[in-house]
Amino acid sequence: MSARVLVVDDVDVNVKLLEAKLTAEYFDVLTASNGIDALRIAQAEQPDLVLLDVMMPQMDGFEVCRRLKADPRTAAIPVVMVTALSDVADRLRGLEVGADEFLTKPVNDIALFARVRSLARLKRMMDEWRLREEVYNRFAELPGADLASAEDDRPARILLVEDSRFAAAKIVEMLAPIASDIATHAEPREALRALETEPDLLIAGMSLGSGDTLRLVSQVRAAEGTRQVPILLVGEECELPRLAKGLDLGANDYILRPLEKNELLARARTQIRRKRLSDRLRDNYRRSLSLALTDPLTGLYNRRYVAAHLDSLLARHEEGGQGVAVLLFDIDHFKRVNDGHGHAAGDEVLIEVARRAQRDVRSFDLVARYGGEEFLIVMPETGLAVAYSVAERLRRGVAEKPIRISAAAGEIPVTISVGVATARTDHETPAALLNRADEALYAAKRGGRNRVACAGGVEAPAIIREVV
Repeated sequence: MSARVLVVDDVDVNVKLLEAKLTAEYFDVLTASNGIDALRIAQAEQPDLVLLDVMMPQMDGFEVCRRLKADPRTAAIPVVMVTALSDVADRLRGLEVGADEFLTKPVNDIALFARVRSLARLKRMMDEWRLREEVYNRFAELPGADLASAEDDRPARILLVEDSRFAAAKIVEMLAPIASDIATHAEPREALRALETEPDLLIAGMSLGSGDTLRLVSQVRAAEGTRQVPILLVGEECELPRLAKGLDLGANDYILRPLEKNELLARARTQIRRKRLSDRLRDNYRRSLSLALTDPLTGLYNRRYVAAHLDSLLARHEEGGQGVAVLLFDIDHFKRVNDGHGHAAGDEVLIEVARRAQRDVRSFDLVARYGGEEFLIVMPETGLAVAYSVAERLRRGVAEKPIRISAAAGEIPVTISVGVATARTDHETPAALLNRADEALYAAKRGGRNRVACAGGVEAPAIIREVV
């Protein structure tokens, strides 16, 4: 997977070395020799990842990272800090200012490439969810969620897979400040069953006598119900090649033994925070999509959705599929309902008509609120005879029983007028088909309302009248 990487170092030799290594692995490389240039390039070019040296004059890497993470334009860009410092306190400081990884010079190539690929993949996934949310919020004219201020500090549910009781006990003790529940398992099979509850984080030791940790990672990522659970691997330095393989298989991070409590907490918090952000983005996307394409009052699809749905059906019709029919109907004298009983009663009428329409059509027919008191039914693989009979059944279903409302008025008699149209040619457009259904609807109204009319003034054949 290619990615654009910004390399920041004040030593030209270091820049050229990293640039050569990354280019050989087919990454696109941008370079900067100081913090100011790094901030400017990051804002302008939006790289997939920043490899950032710590020891630089004027502005060190910690400050550059802090500013990158504080700027909404660059906050989502992963940062890997690269330095000669190996002290745990420095590594922890880097994680605390927002760094996603901290590599020590000389950089191990296996660890470097694995980190770059994993973090670039994560950024692209998060970018996609953010883009979807932005598009659908705009599509639905909804306010976006303020994700930056929606930090979720709830204690986490963590699943630990470790067959050493002593090691498991130490990890549980270290994670106690951030966890509400830590379930421990010695075997990957047990962990897979426990993952059905979707914990906030899965931590797995690399050396399991009873199973293969990498296979566990692969299985977690392959299953629909668990693929969003972040995975933190725990291993020895001699296991770096397998840890790198774990990242390629979908693990999110790893930490080397001997474990340092604050680093473990920082890495765990990072993964938990990302998961909760990702969950919110997905939830907002689903909410926005639902609100963009459905009518909030009746729960039916709206006009936007109908346009896309009908376009797809007609395209299938052109490819040799059977006919497409539409029923366009509205509530007769609906203004009298609102004027005489109030808009709350009018809403109840709309909701009940929508319910009866869904009841009286086939399960694969689409019922939508087209606007105001107008509704539309799209019927795939349907000819005129069936469409007309369904329209008559629907008309009778509305007219035969008054609609009960919660207001003092009790029941309101309601009727509908229906226009029926079927696709005439293989090149029928949605606009043309809906226009003919609209003309048929007005013909039904001119004919006295509470009736069904076919497009083009076509009379219902005798066989249809007998059926209905």
